[in-house]
Amino acid sequence: MALSDPDRPHPESFLDAARAEGAGRRARGRLKIFLGASPGVGKTYAMLEEARVRQRSGIDVVAALIETHGRADTAGLLGYLEQLPRARIDYRGQTLGELDVDGLIARRPQLALIDEFAHTNVPGSRHPKRWQDVMEVLDAGIDVVTTLNIQHLESLNDAIAQITGVRVQETVPDEVLHSADQIELIDLPPEELIARLKDGKVYAAQQAGQALENFFTRGKLTALREMALRSVAGHVDADMLAYMREHAISGIWPAEERLLVCVNETGAGKALVRAGKRMAERMKIPWLAATVVTPRHEAMSPEARAGTMAALRLAETLGAEVAILRAESDVAGELLRFARERNVTRLVVGRPPPGPLLRRLPRLWREPVLDRLLNAAADIEITVLTPRAGALRRRALARRPLRPEWRAYGWACAAVAAASLAAWPAARWDAVPAGVLTVMYLSAVLVVGSRFGLGPSLAAGVLGFLTYNFLYTEPYYTFLVSGGSDIVSLSVFLLGAIFTGTLASRLKAQVEAMRASQARTETLYAFARRIASVTKADDVLWAAVAHIAKALDCHAIILTPDAAGTLQQVQGHPTIADDLDAKAEGAARWAFDKGEPAGTGTGTLPNSAWLFVPLATASHPFGVVGVRFRDPSRATDPDMRRLLLAVEDQVAVAIERNQLSDDLANARVAQESDRLRAALLNAVSHDLRTPLVSVIGATSALADGMDDLPDASRRELAQTALDEARRLDRTVQNLLDMTRLGHGALKPRRMAADLREIVGRVRADLERTLAHHTLRLVLPPDLPLLDVDPVLVGQVLANLLENAAKYAPAGTPITLEAGREGGHVRIAVSDRGPGIPEEQREAVFDLFHRAARGDSAPAGTGMGLAIVKGFVEAHGGSVAAGAGADGHGTRIVVTLPVARDAEDRP
Repeated sequence: MALSDPDRPHPESFLDAARAEGAGRRARGRLKIFLGASPGVGKTYAMLEEARVRQRSGIDVVAALIETHGRADTAGLLGYLEQLPRARIDYRGQTLGELDVDGLIARRPQLALIDEFAHTNVPGSRHPKRWQDVMEVLDAGIDVVTTLNIQHLESLNDAIAQITGVRVQETVPDEVLHSADQIELIDLPPEELIARLKDGKVYAAQQAGQALENFFTRGKLTALREMALRSVAGHVDADMLAYMREHAISGIWPAEERLLVCVNETGAGKALVRAGKRMAERMKIPWLAATVVTPRHEAMSPEARAGTMAALRLAETLGAEVAILRAESDVAGELLRFARERNVTRLVVGRPPPGPLLRRLPRLWREPVLDRLLNAAADIEITVLTPRAGALRRRALARRPLRPEWRAYGWACAAVAAASLAAWPAARWDAVPAGVLTVMYLSAVLVVGSRFGLGPSLAAGVLGFLTYNFLYTEPYYTFLVSGGSDIVSLSVFLLGAIFTGTLASRLKAQVEAMRASQARTETLYAFARRIASVTKADDVLWAAVAHIAKALDCHAIILTPDAAGTLQQVQGHPTIADDLDAKAEGAARWAFDKGEPAGTGTGTLPNSAWLFVPLATASHPFGVVGVRFRDPSRATDPDMRRLLLAVEDQVAVAIERNQLSDDLANARVAQESDRLRAALLNAVSHDLRTPLVSVIGATSALADGMDDLPDASRRELAQTALDEARRLDRTVQNLLDMTRLGHGALKPRRMAADLREIVGRVRADLERTLAHHTLRLVLPPDLPLLDVDPVLVGQVLANLLENAAKYAPAGTPITLEAGREGGHVRIAVSDRGPGIPEEQREAVFDLFHRAARGDSAPAGTGMGLAIVKGFVEAHGGSVAAGAGADGHGTRIVVTLPVARDAEDRP
C-alpha cells in the first residue's frame, strides 16, 4: 500500500489507539466536565441530574464534594446521593473541609462527583489544586464528573481580565481541559442569567447587587458565553479530526471552516499570506500556511527559497499554523492530502505568472499545479489570486539576472557533435537501421540532461533534431523535408528528445536532492558519534562549533552566561569573534532570554550580521549558538535552518547528558562519603570503645583491689587488659593501613620469609581470640619461602583468622592450609560459620562492607578483608572468597609469590 493511500488510517490514530489501550490496561477513569460561561448557569445542577440518571441505571455514584452555595434546588438533588465526608484540615485556627482523596479511593465508586474543578486547596493539602486531586482519582480508575467556568482556563486569563476587569487567580492548564473525555456546555442566555441573579437563585441579595453592577453585565456575559462556545467547539472539532484519522476518512467534513494558504516561490508569497489572513479574520476561522518542497527546490536560487521562507515566517507571525511538506513531483496531490487531513475547506493559491517559453514547455505534457487543484479538489473551495504580473516580472528579473550557463550549453553542442561523429560511419553501413542513429542522438540528450539539467538537455534535443534532419534525411545537407515519413520520424524524434531531456533533468534534480539529504544525514550522524564520545561540556561545545562551521561554511561561536549573567564567548571556530557589535550582542541576549532565534534572517534584529539560536535543555537555557555566513542569503535557507536546529538539539541533549552524569557521579560520591562516615563512626564507637572499656575495667579492678585479689585473678585481669590493648592496636593499625592504602603510600619490604614462622607468630598473638576454636594447620614440610613483607602478611593472616573466629560457632575448627602452585603459594583459611552469600563474595573485600547475616551477627568495621585485599595485591598476589569444602562455611584463598631462590627449586 502506498504511503499516500487515502484509505490508510493516519499514523497518529495508531498512536492514539496505543495510548488508549495502555490507559485501559491501567484502568484510568474517564473525565467529564460541565463547562459554563459564568457562575449560576446551572453546571452543578446539571451534574447532579446526570448523576441521578446514572444511579438509576445501576452505576455506583458518590458525591465526593459538592458546593451548593445555599441553593435549595441543588441541595434537594444532592439528598438522593451518597456523600463522602470531607477531609478536615486545620489552617490558621480554623478547621476547613477539602476533598478526601484517600477516602474516595478507598471507597472506590464507579463515578465520583467533584465540584469546582479550578478550586485552590487549603495549604497543607496533598495537592495545591483540586484538578490535581481529580487527576489522582482518575489514575485510580474512578470516573469523575466535575464543573468549570470558562474564566478559569489558563490561556484565557489575560483576555478575561481585559473583559471583566478582574484577574482570576484560580486557573486550570489548557492541556487538562483538552485531556477530558467529554465536555458538555451548560449554556444560558445573558438575560435569563441576570433574571436568575435578581431572583436570588445565584447569590444572596447583597452579593447579587454587587455582581450585577460589576461582573454580571450583559456585554461581559455575552463575551464569556462566546468564549465558552468556542472552547467547546474546538474540543468537538478535535474529536472529529481524531475520528476522521482513525477511520481513514479522506474527504472534507465542513463542520468548521479552515483556510489553507498555499505558498510557492513565485515571489507573491507574502501577498498570498496577507490575503489569507484578511479572509480568515473576516470569517473568524483558523488558518494554515504551507509550502511543498520538491527535488527541484535544491536547484532554486537562494533568493527564491528565501522569499518562500519569509512568507512562511510572516504567516507564523500573523497567527497561522505553518507546515513544510515534501513530495517527489506531485505538488497538488501533497497539498490536497494535507488539506483533507486537516479538514481544510478553503484553499488560497496564487496564479503563476507567465514565464519564458523554455519554462512553459513542460506544461505541454504536464498539468500545472493550479489546474490539478481545480480538477481534483471538488470538495474544497479554491480562491485564486492573481498578483500584478508586471511587478512579479520586474521582481523576477531583479532577483535572477540572465546568466546563461554557457559551459553547459557548450557541452550540449559537444555531445550532439560526438553523436554525429559516431553516427556518420554507421549511416554509411547498410546493415545499421536508421533507428540506431536516432538512439545515438537521444543518448546524447540523456547524458546532457542527467549532467546539466533541463535547459541544456532541451537545447541538445533541438540541436540533435536539426543535425539529424540536415545529415540523414532527404534532401541531404538541407533543412528541408521531402517525405511524409521523414516528417513523422523527425516529429517523433523531437518529442522523444524533449521527453528524454525532461526525465533526465528531473532524475538529476532528484539525485541532487538525495545527495543533499544524505549529506545532511551523514553530517548529523558524524556529529552525534563525535559528541557521544566526549564527557566534558567544553569538549561538547568545541565539537559543536567546529561541526557547525564546517557543515554550514560559516563562522560559529557559542556564548554562555557568566556568574553575573553576562553572555561571554566560550568557544569559537575558526576563532573567537572579536567584532560582535551592539546589534549582535542584543540578538544574542534576546535569543537567550526569549528562547527564540534572533538576528539575520529572523524578525528580531534582522540587520545584525549574526544569527543566534538558543541552546537549552529540558530544564533551563544555558547559552546560544551564533553563526555568521559568508553568503548572507543562506541565513534564510530552510535546509540550513533545519540543520542548525538539529545540531542545537543534539548539543543540548549532550550537555544535559553530561550534566546528569556529573550529578549522578556527585550523588554517588556523596552517598559513598556518607556510608564511609557512618562506618567510620561505627568503628570508632564500637571497635575502639569496646577494647578501651575492657582495658579500663581491668586496670581499675587491679588498681582498686591490688592487695585483696588473688594472684590468679590479677594475672587474668592483666591478661585481659593486654589482649584488649592488642585488639585495640590491631584496630588502630587497620585504620592506619587503610589510610596508607588509600594514599598509595604502602610499599612492602620484601624478603624471603618462612610461612611457618609467620603463622606461629600470628597464632601466639591470637591465642585468646582462638581459645574457643581448634586451629588446624596443614603446612607441607617442603613449603618454599615467600617473597613478601612478613609483617604485612602476618597482619593478613591475623585478619583472616580473627574474622573466622568471630563468625564461626564456638567449638568448631578453623583450618589454615597452604601448598605450592607454580611460582605462588596458595594459602586457604576455612571455617564452619554461616558463610558468605554468593552474590556478595566479591563485595566483601570492599571497604566497610559487611555481609548480611542477620541481627545476631557480631559487629565489625568491614575493614579486615579490605586490608587483606590491599596487602595481598601490593605483593602481586590475589584473594578470593568461596564456600567450604562441603559447601558449608567460608573459605578465603590467598596466593602469594615465592622467593626467587625458591623458584629455582622444584
